Parts: sequence; structure tokens; C-alpha cells
Amino acid sequence: MSELNLVLLGPPGSGKGTQGERLQEDLRLPYYATGDILRAAVRDETELGRSAKQYMDRGDLVPDELIVDMIGERIGSEEAADGFILDGFPRTVPQAEALAKKLGELGRELTGVLLIDAGDDEVVRRLGGRRTCTEGGHVFHVEFHPPKQEGVCDVDGSELIVRDDDEPEVIRHRLEQYHEKTAPLIDFYDHQSLLRRIDGAAAPGDVADEVERTLATLKLEADEAI
Repeated sequence: MSELNLVLLGPPGSGKGTQGERLQEDLRLPYYATGDILRAAVRDETELGRSAKQYMDRGDLVPDELIVDMIGERIGSEEAADGFILDGFPRTVPQAEALAKKLGELGRELTGVLLIDAGDDEVVRRLGGRRTCTEGGHVFHVEFHPPKQEGVCDVDGSELIVRDDDEPEVIRHRLEQYHEKTAPLIDFYDHQSLLRRIDGAAAPGDVADEVERTLATLKLEADEAI
């Protein structure tokens, strides 16, 4: 397999970020989490950040025109020559079509789409308990990864807060947005035989094992197709 171009798909809080970071380390590929990129743009008050903030604070999807060019620039860069991992893009069928067009222009294609799935109640439980530090963005969880001192980051001692998009009403709205606009991608990629389903409700280590097995299968299929 000459390159490995992956999309991580699934609802917010399904564990895509955790698995994406593991894959980045294991595969030595650039990991593009659009949520992180957008939040950095908001923090730095760039033009993109100012435009995106009003949507993100409501839990709405950022419009395509603010996202597609940003992603296209990254997947076309030298650092992504051997492949990439996308998390948070595409989120709609039009975005998926735009991604396919961009990859076609580059003479490339997706290797696979990993659907890491979890139910709505589990998502609310996970995201509603997250606490993020104001200084370095380090993330804790009141149940799964509590700080040593309540409300204080273990790493830099800054205050831990509930991010606007981790408020319960925003989480529910984000899930509504996912089911309405992003879930159609499941059929979109399934019809192209790109989709691979993984149980995101399992323990992170078990999910990682399943991801590893799935990638091994993708590699075998690619090698057999040569």
C-alpha cells in the first residue's frame, strides 16, 4: 500500500480523537482534527476563527466554504504525501464530494472510512463530564479521568472549565446535527465499499485493537488488488 488516506467518522464523543492520536503515533501520518484547527483559529482570532466562532458556540456545523479550502491545503501538502488521517471532515455529503474532487485532482483516493460509533446516551455521558483547562487545553473527565484537585489542571495549574460545546443542551444539539447532516455519510461511503464499522462504546484499548485489525484487512485488500 503506497499511501494510507483515512477518514474517521462517528458522533461527537465517540472516541475518534483518542483513536486518531494513536493512529498518528503508530502510522507516523499527519492527523487533521478540524475541531482542533478551528478552535485554534478562534483562540488566535484569525479571520476563519471569527467567522467560525458564531457557529461553533451554538453547536452548529461550520459552513463548507470555511472548511473545504483549509482541508484541501493540508492534504495537498508535502507532509501528507504518504497519507493522512481526517477527523471531523467530511461532515456532510457535499463535503465528502468536495473531498473526493480534491483527491481526484491530486491523483489520489481514500483508503478507508472508519466509523467509530456510540449511542446518544453514551455521548452525553462522555462529553458532559469533560473539563478543559484554560491555559493549555488539557482535557480531564469527572468520571473517567478526574484531576487530582477539583477544578484545577494537573499539568499547568490553570482553571478547568466546561467548554461551551460541552454544555448538555449544546451536546444534544450537536447530536441532532450529526444525525441530520453527518449520518448520511454512512450510506454514502458504504455504497463505495469504503466504510468499516467499529464499536466506539467499547473500552479505548479494545477499540484500538479493532482499528488495528481493520487497517490490516484494508492493507491486505489493497495488496491483493495490485
